[in-house]
Amino acid sequence: MQITNQKQLRKQFWVDHPHLAEQARAAGMISKRQNEHCATVRCTFVDWTDYLEKNGVISQELCNRATL
Repeated sequence: MQITNQKQLRKQFWVDHPHLAEQARAAGMISKRQNEHCATVRCTFVDWTDYLEKNGVISQELCNRATL
């Protein structure tokens, strides 16, 4: 699967990390901007996008500009 935009990327992040999605929903944070999420979510997102870029799922440009 190729992810080409940030909307798809964010949606897939929550699908791939359901335990974080549950926590974010419970805290009312699921739709908040990246800097409002806890450090665990932000670090996981960065590591995950780096993994996707290295495996050709997203472009380097998308990886560089992606925000949760």
